[in-house]
Order: sequence, then structure tokens, then C-alpha cells
Amino acid sequence: MQAFAALFHQLDGTGSTSAKLEALQAYFRSATPADAAWALALLLGKRRRRLITGRRLREICLAGTALPEWLFEACHAQVGDSAETVALLWQQRAEAHSGLEESLAQWMDVRLPQLASLEGEEQAEAVQACWRSLPADHLLLLNKLLSGGFRVGVSTGLVTRALAQSADLDEALVAHRLMGGFTPSGAAFAELTAIATENEGLSARPYPFFLASPLEPGQLEHTPPTSWQLEWKWDGIRGQLINRAGGCSLWSRGEELINEAFPELIALAEQLPQGTALDGEVIVWHGDAETPESFASLQRRLGRKAPSRSLQRDCPAAFVAYDLLEHEGSDLREIPLHKRRKRLEELQRSWVETHGSEGTGRLRLSATQRLRRWADLDGLRDQARAQRAEGLMLKALESPYLVGRKRGFWWKHKLEPLRLDAVLLYAQAGSGKRANLYTDYSFGLWNGEGELVTFAKAYSGLDNTEIRELDRWIRAHTTERFGPVRAVEPLQVFELAFEGIQPSKRHKCGFAVRFPRISRWRSDKPAGEADSLDSARALMEQLP
Repeated sequence: MQAFAALFHQLDGTGSTSAKLEALQAYFRSATPADAAWALALLLGKRRRRLITGRRLREICLAGTALPEWLFEACHAQVGDSAETVALLWQQRAEAHSGLEESLAQWMDVRLPQLASLEGEEQAEAVQACWRSLPADHLLLLNKLLSGGFRVGVSTGLVTRALAQSADLDEALVAHRLMGGFTPSGAAFAELTAIATENEGLSARPYPFFLASPLEPGQLEHTPPTSWQLEWKWDGIRGQLINRAGGCSLWSRGEELINEAFPELIALAEQLPQGTALDGEVIVWHGDAETPESFASLQRRLGRKAPSRSLQRDCPAAFVAYDLLEHEGSDLREIPLHKRRKRLEELQRSWVETHGSEGTGRLRLSATQRLRRWADLDGLRDQARAQRAEGLMLKALESPYLVGRKRGFWWKHKLEPLRLDAVLLYAQAGSGKRANLYTDYSFGLWNGEGELVTFAKAYSGLDNTEIRELDRWIRAHTTERFGPVRAVEPLQVFELAFEGIQPSKRHKCGFAVRFPRISRWRSDKPAGEADSLDSARALMEQLP
């Protein structure tokens, strides 16, 4: 555990990617397989189960320090995190400590679950004894592991690269072995880092997803437009549909197995040739419709363990395929996109011939386009909304199917967002490093009676200078307080950008917007000139 605590502080204390990579490699090379397995699971964010709540840690801290609750609340308001507040307050006690002498695996497999299993005073005494045994700089780590809030500034790609290099393995192989979940144990880590075999079984694991990068204006104009494949960026759930000897599966990009939510797509997979893996989009699409339904229809299907027949009828799921990753058991990812596409078209054609109109509805081929000149790109992109898509995808015809976000091959050219000017009504302090700043905002639009009605919340879009300036303004113009929330004078106007808008009975304003964020501070505009609910309604009615 000492070594993992040291790694945690190394990673948390540097912004250098190369320094983080070196620290990770050194840890994976020196740690036991069991410790390395747990470190990997924690760093990848796959083991954040809450053992003891932050509120319970607070109670135990107050009982052991005799601090008044108001003081804890005041400290928490500045720190913004219960686990860190407890660590900072407890370390003020001058006590001897023995350190984290047991291994990380012992802590994660035995010690922490034991603490969680206790109750009442027995649990409080055990946790306090644990804290007393630790040096001050280890308290935060322990509290984060207990509360399920452990996170540190390393990406999945960086951790995967460090592990691959420490084991002298190909990064893509390690990424593939990690897909579909990783249960930490010494045996699992040994299997993960074993030398690759020629006929390594894929089981039901998905391939690591290849991700697109946002396209900047003029970024590709030095390349021939005819060297790119264009297709719609569908507004659904990215997924892989797989049929192998081990069974059929549907995986989301978040590595969740979503078979139960979409039984009709599993039935589709069962009718595909064995040894097939498709990359595509899960989307709600009625068989005879020219365009899919909005994302709101898909949301009705998400998380359902056993969707009813009526729900499947009202919101029929389709798989829009745009890549063939595996065919007859052969990995196709290294061959160029245009060749993979040709095989995908042959597979879909064979499917339609066998299953007729039913097959056409459930397994769809993502339509492609060719670009003759770059001047036409934005015009094509602007047609996406009529297709119920988010924009365009541009994929190099010669591109292999890589791992993660590798720039240069796949790009996403999203639609310009929808925009409305709204008035700031409420503000709430953020968390973590922004716990002492008001960074969470609620905005309103005018109704027909000259009143402002809450329309959306937004948490991003301002730079640090603007956040500090707005924080000072909020403190000086607060009219009421509701716990952590401040109502402010309705004077400041902000342009909000969002991806979609739809009717909603759950919201007082009658609308729900998707991915709202602040696009600019309209200091040039008085509140009386902000947009109204009628403006929002007109915007929604313009959409297909």
C-alpha cells in the first residue's frame, strides 16, 4: 500500500504526461500481480464502489475530534469534498503512526470490506484506529477508497500504454484484453500481461473503439476531398454487435453489456454468421420511416432489464452498422476502411436477401457520401438535422481501425448548436478545486406575463477569469439564499448553446434541452432583451 500511496501522490502532483507514464511503468514493473491488478482497476475507474458514505466518515471524524459540526461545515464549504475535509481535520491530531504496511490487495480485499461490514460504535472505533495508524499524507487516499471517490488525473489510454510498455506488449492487445471488464486478482493480471498467443481467444469481448476527433475549419483542405468517406453522425449509442462461438453480445462504448435492454438486437446477432463483429449505432428507428427517432425515444429503452413488447413496438431498436471489424473469425481492423466497407455491404446485402423487410429494419447500413470539393462540406453538414443526426463523420478511405482517439484518420464535424439568450437566476458553489467559487448556474427565459421561468442549468463555458469575475458579481448581487443556492438579481444575460430541445412535462418551462453550456457572456445585452419561452418554442418547431 505504501507504494500505491506514493504513486497516487506522484500522479496527483504533476501535470507532465511523460512523468506520469514513467511513474506508472515503474509501479507496474515492481508491484506484485495482486497489487498491480488492484492499482489498475482503481486507475481505470472501474472499482469505485462506496463502502462507507462521506456523511458517515464525517460523523466518525466529529466523534473522534470533538469538533463542532458548524466548523466541519465551514471547512467543507471551502474544501468541497467530505473525504478530503475529514483527512485535513484528522491530521491536526499529533499522533504516532505505523504507515500502510499491508499490501494494496490486502487493503482492498480484506481490510476495507471489514471496516464496511461493521456498524455503529464498533465501526467508528475501527475507522478511527485506522486513521491513527496512518501518516497524514495517506489519510486522503484511504478516505477516497472507502467512499468510492478515488480518482486521479490519468486517462485510460495513458494507463493502458504504461501497462503495455511495462509488460513489453502491444498497446492495442492490452486495450483489447481489458475490454468487457476486469476483475482484479493476481491471476487476472498475469493473464492480462501474458505473452500473446497466435490463436488467442476473443470470447465475447468487444474490440477497443476507434474514436473521432473534432474537426477544425480548414484542417483537411490540404488533402484530396475524394479520399474521404462521409456519413452521418448518428445520435444514438455507439455499440458493437458480436456473434462468436461464446455467444452473442451487444456492448456500449462505455464497455457495458446491454443485451437485456435490446433483446431484438441480440436476436439479430444470433442470425449473423458466427465470427462477426459490427461497429455501429444503436438507435430507435421504425421500419418504414426515412429517419430515426430522436434520442429521447432511445432513452425510454436504456436501463430496462426486460423491455415490454409494447415498448419494443413503440420504440423499436435498430443497429446502424458502419464498420465490419471481424468477419468469419478474422480480425479486419488492419485492412483499409474502403475494403472493410465493401465486406460490410456484402454482409448486409446477404442479410436482407434472407430476412427481407424485417432484416432491413433491424440491421441498417449507414449511408455514405463522397465529397467533390471542400467548399461543399458545411452545406452537407447542415443537412444532418433533417436526418435526425448530429453532423457528419469524415473517415479516410485508407484508414485502419485503430484504438482510442488517434488524430488524422477519423473526424467529426458536428452541427452548429442551437442558441438562446437567457438570464442568470441562481448560482451554487462547485466542488473540489472550485468549492469556494459559484460555478453552477441556473438560467431563465421570459414567459408571456413578463416573468422569468427557469429554463436550463449549465456548468461549463466560462474561462477562469470570467468565473472569478462572475463569482464576485454573484456575491454582491444576492437577493435570497436557499441552503447552498443563491438567487441573484436578474441582470446578467448569457448565450446558451445546446444540442437539442424537446417538450417536457417534468420542467416548469415545458422544455428539456440536451447538453446545455454557456457559449458567451452577453454583457452587451440588457436582461429585458433576453429570449422568451416563445423563442424556445419557435426554435423547437423549426426542427424536423
